[in-house]
Amino acid sequence: MFKPLPFYIGLRYTRAKRRNHFISFISLTSILGIALGVTALITVLSVMNGFEKELRYRMLGMSAHVVIDTYNGHWSDWQILAESLRKQPHIIGIAPFIQGQAMVSFEENVYGTMLQGILPELEPQVSQVKEKMIAGSIDNLRAGEFGIVIGSELANSLGTGVGRKITLVVPQASVTPIGVLPRIKRFTVQGIFTVGIHEYDSSLVLLHLADAAKLLRLPPGSIHGLNIKLDDMFMATSLSHRLQNELPVGYRSYDWTYRYANFFAAIKMEKTVMFVILTLIVAVAAFNIVSTLVMVVTDKQADIAILQTLGATPRTIMAIFIVQGALIGVLGTLLGLGGGISLALNIETLIPVIENFFDTKFLSSDIYYISELPSDLRWLDVYKITILSLLISLFATIYPAWRASRTHPAEALRYE
Repeated sequence: MFKPLPFYIGLRYTRAKRRNHFISFISLTSILGIALGVTALITVLSVMNGFEKELRYRMLGMSAHVVIDTYNGHWSDWQILAESLRKQPHIIGIAPFIQGQAMVSFEENVYGTMLQGILPELEPQVSQVKEKMIAGSIDNLRAGEFGIVIGSELANSLGTGVGRKITLVVPQASVTPIGVLPRIKRFTVQGIFTVGIHEYDSSLVLLHLADAAKLLRLPPGSIHGLNIKLDDMFMATSLSHRLQNELPVGYRSYDWTYRYANFFAAIKMEKTVMFVILTLIVAVAAFNIVSTLVMVVTDKQADIAILQTLGATPRTIMAIFIVQGALIGVLGTLLGLGGGISLALNIETLIPVIENFFDTKFLSSDIYYISELPSDLRWLDVYKITILSLLISLFATIYPAWRASRTHPAEALRYE
């Protein structure tokens, strides 16, 4: 069977038992180092992808994919616009909202909150708040009864529960005979929800749309905007841009990537930094290939000289040692791929086993909102890591191979 000379000799050098066991040891550490680096890269990036996916799911579970509001602050004929939007592709839910800031107080506890007026019958179309209720129900919010639904952390901080009355203070003044006073209204807690996101659990309060309009002194039937849910969250940007061109003057449309741009940009930067740091592990292991090949070149001076006298060109000599070094990189990368993919796919099963064995908890639910270690293996990351590892390994072979090609036969064979 035909075998190109560089591949034949390079593979033969790799398979042969070396006289110098130290060279074999460095080759083995190079393979294991590359495998460890590739495994760490795939596993860590998969875990970070899992955390990002879990956070995105929780945040968008309480937030719309696309929001439409007006520069005037509020409008009243929202039903007409909502009916026309329901004919748009990919839209599966539309619900109106009113937003404002307020302070809630119960006994001696006072906290700042973001209040949101909703229609209980439409809100489940755009958020998961109904599924996240741990006490009461959003269906208990009825116009004119001034009920309120609050997050679990806020309820714990206030020391209140379902059926208790809390005071809501909005930063809008009312002129009275005794002077200008803030607007104050007593509400009955009708439900408590928990999302697992501090921003919502500690500061979001929900009340009926009509009660919110009355509290904020909006005209009857007015809203601040429309929340829109899609069947594919990644279609939000394109739909938002299309709606912006179709909406009447004075309206605007924006999507979740705009609302949480800073948050997801920070996660992306963390992933990039982690990728660079872990790539250094692969780089250090790959540069052990340089040491290995330099010593092999020194050990094989006579063989190189004989090949040159038989007509081997410098390019052929380079190719021999590039093949030998590249094989180390390929073996390390393949081992790392096997270990990384296996860990990434089974980490959610392995972590509980390790926690039970050491009788510990890595992510305690008392401290962290996400108490399990999620994993999201993305094959694009695997392809990038594989190519990067192979390129680093190949680059590490260039100098030793070039040095071997510069061997002078007369000098190498002088004392043989």
